[in-house]
Amino acid sequence: QVHLVESGGGLVQPGGSLTLSCAASISIYSMGWFRQTPGKEREFVAALSRTGKIGSYGDLEKDRFIISRDNANNTVELQMNSLKPEDTAIYYCVGDNLRVGTDPDEFDYWGQGTQVIVYS
Repeated sequence: QVHLVESGGGLVQPGGSLTLSCAASISIYSMGWFRQTPGKEREFVAALSRTGKIGSYGDLEKDRFIISRDNANNTVELQMNSLKPEDTAIYYCVGDNLRVGTDPDEFDYWGQGTQVIVYS
């Protein structure tokens, strides 16, 4: 069974930066991030293939967030810059062995989530 464990969430002021990390129990082709706030659907943030050659970002994040992978350690990181209060959400690490998707249904593996709160 595949396990994804997120870390790095917390409190940050607007304009600040935060880096989320996710460790997978095995090597996975595609890894990425979704986020969710209460009452809303899960929103795609970013995803990246194992080689780094295939990747995508959500429309609202591509200018501020950077996704990267460390294949030696089966991890994926999300560097978030210029954070805004609307970035407040639970961030979920995801993985899949078939594709670099953008829809929740395209990822078989999900972490438990890590909370990010951007407050002033």
